[in-house]
Amino acid sequence: MPAVQVPTSLLAMIDASVGGKTGVDTPAGKNLVGAFHPPRVVLADPRVIATLPVAERAQGLVEAVKHGAIRDRAYLDDVSAAVPGVLGRAATEGRGTAGPEGAPPPPDLDAVQRVVAGSVRIKAEVVSADEREGGLRKILNFGHTLGHALEAASGYGIGHGAAVALGMVLEARLGEALGVTRPGTAADLAKTLGALDIPLTLPPGVDLAAVEGYLGRDKKARSGRPEFVLLEDLGRVAYDEDWARPVPPEAVREVLTTAAEAAPQGGS
Repeated sequence: MPAVQVPTSLLAMIDASVGGKTGVDTPAGKNLVGAFHPPRVVLADPRVIATLPVAERAQGLVEAVKHGAIRDRAYLDDVSAAVPGVLGRAATEGRGTAGPEGAPPPPDLDAVQRVVAGSVRIKAEVVSADEREGGLRKILNFGHTLGHALEAASGYGIGHGAAVALGMVLEARLGEALGVTRPGTAADLAKTLGALDIPLTLPPGVDLAAVEGYLGRDKKARSGRPEFVLLEDLGRVAYDEDWARPVPPEAVREVLTTAAEAAPQGGS
């Protein structure tokens, strides 16, 4: 059946509408049922971003940060520069034209177009080289292995973008702990993501045992062991016989435990 994608969110424009994946969430985890079915055409109008709340735009920008982190450091810098425009901060700070009272601040459409074009370019390059995710396409899962587990363990109380943002930082810390990732990469990534005003700490009450359980059921897990995409540095994914690799469970547990200890505690 021919399909046409008409994405109306930033997240869909730069990620979900490119690549042909059709996934369905199940009680056991995210995207566990699906198929590859590329659309005939994708029609994206950046002007609809003006209708989105700022927080929703920020969720989409997380995927743009991911694209730069795995493939193109210069594009990552471009995304950082575009953040104020996409979120409409120029308008709220008196440097642009404000929207109607009560409406989300209007974005800078040039900034939106730069982000959409840059992310679509990167994802299209990766997907065209590996449509069925047998190799290179695995790098698009950076931040998603832990991110999906955190989403599920929270009962989907964490938004996708927020979960992936935290997942990227934690997976960068994991890479540093294993000696794969340049020290300081996680901190640099957290600084970039911090501009989106998305919390990068575990929410109170998330059960780490549940997170580990969902990791074992991840669609990318082999024999119950999840595989992780680890950075070499910002803009480069480490390759060791494959683009994703299993890591010692105790290393994952240590990263999660440290994050839980640093998380704000919920009130009574």
